[in-house]
Amino acid sequence: MHLKRYSIPKYWKLRKKEEEFVVSPRPGPHKKSECIPLLVILRDVLKIFENAKEAKSTIKKGDILVDKKVRKDPNYPVGLMDVMEIPKVKKYYRVSVDKHGLFLEEMGPSQADKKLCRIQDKKTIKGGVNQLNLHDGRNILTEKNVHKPNDSLLIEIPTQKILKHFKFDKNSPAIVISGKNIGVRGKVKEIFNRKTMLESNRVVLQTKEGEIETVKEYVLVGEVK
Repeated sequence: MHLKRYSIPKYWKLRKKEEEFVVSPRPGPHKKSECIPLLVILRDVLKIFENAKEAKSTIKKGDILVDKKVRKDPNYPVGLMDVMEIPKVKKYYRVSVDKHGLFLEEMGPSQADKKLCRIQDKKTIKGGVNQLNLHDGRNILTEKNVHKPNDSLLIEIPTQKILKHFKFDKNSPAIVISGKNIGVRGKVKEIFNRKTMLESNRVVLQTKEGEIETVKEYVLVGEVK
């Protein structure tokens, strides 16, 4: 599975003229356009290895964890808020966003067992239990009926225990994860739900530089502390 280099996102940090093709992310919890293959992270983004052979060898030995699970596939898709760690050298990273797109943010071990997940949708299943479907493909079952789509959960990994619930509401901390304002952080000031099918659900964020307006689906509320 390969992609032509000219079609890849800039945040992969690849030199597009060196070779024509690069590994393609395997189908998984994140869209192709919203993730980075594990091999590319180790070789090109973090520059831990000089070539694909070294990176593949380390991955296939089981020395790389994503969300506390060993991942031996060099093409494994790593996406927003995923936690990657290299236990042998005690290095921990979280996938976040800035104005350029996805990037790997180094952190301490005390934060490596927490992950922020957006609730994409919610279903009621047999027995009246609520199933929360999260942005990274995982599902959480709960008897509480307090969570809504667009809210976020701070969970413990790998247990999926809910540590904190962030409501999509005024004054919630937030970050823009797509669109022209990607990477901007602030607090939710106003929420405008569309009145017709021709409109979009919009959100106004209060930032240090002033107010910005963006589409509701581009906003992730919550923070990891």
